[in-house]
Amino acid sequence: MSKARTARKRIDGEATRARILEIAGQRFADAGFAQTASKEIAALAEVDLASINYHFGDRAGLYQAVLAEAHRRIADLHDIERLMASALPAPEKLRELIRFLLGGVGGQVSWPVIVLGREILSPSSHLQVLQQQEILPKLQAILPMLSEITLIPVDDPVLLRCLPCIAAPCAMIALLGRSGTELGERIHHAATEDLVGQLHAYALGGLAAVRERYRGAGR
Repeated sequence: MSKARTARKRIDGEATRARILEIAGQRFADAGFAQTASKEIAALAEVDLASINYHFGDRAGLYQAVLAEAHRRIADLHDIERLMASALPAPEKLRELIRFLLGGVGGQVSWPVIVLGREILSPSSHLQVLQQQEILPKLQAILPMLSEITLIPVDDPVLLRCLPCIAAPCAMIALLGRSGTELGERIHHAATEDLVGQLHAYALGGLAAVRERYRGAGR
């Protein structure tokens, strides 16, 4: 096989894999992992089941790949490292991180936020794989910022437990925005900057409370 044909085959394979990931992400966001069949994804992606098995091994492998892709789209490790290395004050770094968690710089809620929100709120065994591949490396980049805000040492487990007060509200707002309910519509109808600002204030308030409690305990 010529180099040109080999390169074309590789490009076609990458395009097929990307198309399957996109369709699977949308379907997992809409219906959840348990309610989404590989056959449905294959039909929507216009591929056969063998293509899913070839690129991802099986349905579980596809779901794990979707989770990893979702996490990267919301906050790629390189983007986080670049943000954390910037000259912004720690509270402003936190604001930009919240913007990522709400669905990227544009603030658009999309399937990656929904898929991750579903997995976090109802965790499966696949979450462990995601933690090792995507979450833990990013936490190591984020913790120094939180340490600067709270004055809690990076290696103290108390600091790690601060993360839910940042990530969980973002996930809940994203999920409510896709719920189709009146409450969801009213909450998510706010302008992006208003949402970011409110969640930023909420996170800073929570971190300040943890800081004072930490100090009060004589640590």
